[in-house]
Amino acid sequence: MFLVIVVAVIALLAGLAANRWLRPRLLSEDDDSGMAVKDLVGPLLTLTVLLLAFVLVTANGSYGKAEVASRGEAKALDQLVEIAEYAPAAQRARIQADAVCYARAVRAREWPAMSDGNGSPAPSVWSTDVRKTFRTLQDKPVFGMLVAADNKRSDEREERLTQASASIPSAIFWFLLATLFITVVALGVCLPRKNNRGQIITLTVITALLTMMLVIIRDVDRPFGGIIDVAPTAISEVERQATRDFLAHHPASELPCDLNGIRRTT
Repeated sequence: MFLVIVVAVIALLAGLAANRWLRPRLLSEDDDSGMAVKDLVGPLLTLTVLLLAFVLVTANGSYGKAEVASRGEAKALDQLVEIAEYAPAAQRARIQADAVCYARAVRAREWPAMSDGNGSPAPSVWSTDVRKTFRTLQDKPVFGMLVAADNKRSDEREERLTQASASIPSAIFWFLLATLFITVVALGVCLPRKNNRGQIITLTVITALLTMMLVIIRDVDRPFGGIIDVAPTAISEVERQATRDFLAHHPASELPCDLNGIRRTT
């Protein structure tokens, strides 16, 4: 974000400087004329806006998929906890405890890591433990429902981690940044050298809007970090409900993990 703003400011200053010192050498006369304010929105600016809009739509689609996957994972985990009620007492307690720890690991360990496009091995510890418990239930009617719910959770988590990575390649982002720079500089060169206060204000506003759009693209393309991010609201709610139910059914038991989803040492 800081880089985008710096480049945009440099482009604006370079355009104004070129208008001041380069334009007199390109023209034979010292004129007061130039592009009017309405002429600033020309083909180059139109192309820049179209490119930014297209990329913004792509980034927004990735953001939407990340949000849907996060909610889908939380819903699947909640179903896993509810289906575990039909399992024998020992397996039920273990599955529900692992579900709580999985939710804690996702919220506390994996969510911060996704801001950089990475995952965390912490949740996998508990999903592996859940599947080990399933092996003791293969002859039970509840086995198929538990496996289906866990597979759904696994698929949604994989989709969430996929969307955590930037969907817009770095080359495209640098191309957009270069296009923004060239557009602002070109418009600055075309400004009249005198009586140009209105044109300068307009160019500044255009630069600010284009910069804001590029900053939003950069932010939305990273749905788990930045200003506009997907919060772990759904998984936190499942964690709260699963913890409440586990402690209500097993008041004398202790969860096998701490608040961050890390296995307790025994």
